[in-house]
Amino acid sequence: MAEGILKNLDPTLEVYSAGTYPASEVNPFAIEVMKEIGIDISNQKPKNVNMFLNESFDYVITVCDSAKESCPVFSGYVKNRLHYSFEDPAATQGEKEKVISVYRKVRNQIRDAFSKLYQEKFKNIRQ
Repeated sequence: MAEGILKNLDPTLEVYSAGTYPASEVNPFAIEVMKEIGIDISNQKPKNVNMFLNESFDYVITVCDSAKESCPVFSGYVKNRLHYSFEDPAATQGEKEKVISVYRKVRNQIRDAFSKLYQEKFKNIRQ
C-alpha cells in the first residue's frame, strides 16, 4: 500500500517496496482498499528486502511495528532513514468486514503520513 500511495502522490518518484517476510502475492484486501481510493496495486509483486541491501537510497522508510526491529541493516548508502509505526493489517483475523476495516484504517494512516512527508520533504525537491 505504501508503494502505491507514494507513486500516486508523484509518479516520477523511484519507489521500491520490500518486506522481511514477503508473501507470494499482494494481499487481496490491500488491492481492494487501494482500489477504493483509485490506486491499482494489483500488478505489484512482493519482494524480499535482501534484494536491495547493497543499493544506495535517498530514503529508506520502514512502515510496520516490527519492521524497525527486524529490518536488516542496509550496507548501501542511505541518506535518510525514517520509521512509521503502523499496525500490520495482514495479521488481523476474523470476519471480512473486521479485516477490511483494519486495512482501510492502515491505508488511511499511510496516506496521511506519506502525504505530509511528500509535502514537507519531496515536493520541494521535485520542483
